Amino acid sequence: MKRRRESGKAAVPAAARAGILARPRFEVLPLSGVLEETGALPEQTVVTVTASPRCGTGATVELCEKLAAQHLRPVPHLAARQLTGRGELIDVLDRLAGAGVADVFVVGGDTDESAGPYPDGESLLREMADLGRLPAEVGVPSYPEGHPSIDDATLWASLRSKQDLATYTVTQLCFDLTAIRTFLRRAGEEGVTLPIVIGVPGAVDVATLAKVGARIGVGDSLRFVTSHRSLVGRLLRPRRGRDAVLRGVADLAARSGETTPSGVHCYTFNKVRATARMVAELPAATRGTGGPAREPRGER
Repeated sequence: MKRRRESGKAAVPAAARAGILARPRFEVLPLSGVLEETGALPEQTVVTVTASPRCGTGATVELCEKLAAQHLRPVPHLAARQLTGRGELIDVLDRLAGAGVADVFVVGGDTDESAGPYPDGESLLREMADLGRLPAEVGVPSYPEGHPSIDDATLWASLRSKQDLATYTVTQLCFDLTAIRTFLRRAGEEGVTLPIVIGVPGAVDVATLAKVGARIGVGDSLRFVTSHRSLVGRLLRPRRGRDAVLRGVADLAARSGETTPSGVHCYTFNKVRATARMVAELPAATRGTGGPAREPRGER
């Protein structure tokens, strides 16, 4: 099944590329208190919800329904290895469709064993395609700094094989601009044509990352964080480290003639309001001609 998509080399017009920080995506965890955080966001902001092995798929879907009621654009993570089979998958897709959700992010999942017949993200994508239930937008993960248990050649082959079923890719959390630049260049060389959304750190400190990860069982991003504490600490404290990553990605998006980012995806670990303020308060010059970032709704 061929999916219509734009090449990563021309995912958005030049003016829009320069303003990608004006429309960030925010990733949240299905934990108590998150709706108070997301309630401050402008309507139609994209908010993605992780698939927690501890909370289960139901918690992800339920939060997406509540985010839709806040007039946001929820994007559930569907973890292949968490789903027990076609019946559960259909139920999940029916609930999402009922909430008006037209965008999903398909991952393998952080469990070692599959609860059903889907060992990886691609098998789940193909099941959805066979059912005729692929949403209008489908995201898949990518890895600028590699994967702890999958070699690079396999990662690139997997990403290429998903291109006919997906419409964009979001990178795992990355603090290294050199790695991001290398990944974008390599994507062009490897024949990846999906628009690439870059995963960046939100307004969060190392202690919060570790604490939240212990509560919910975050996967590869947390493992990267906990194994590179000195690097993360240097980039997250003082604040200018986080800003430098965001500015660097915006600069990469303003280039022409190369594979460029089509957006930014903020890993908030539920510090949504603080992350929204961080992005909105970046100098106007950084945001380019795409216009100023919208201020969060409600109290700040």
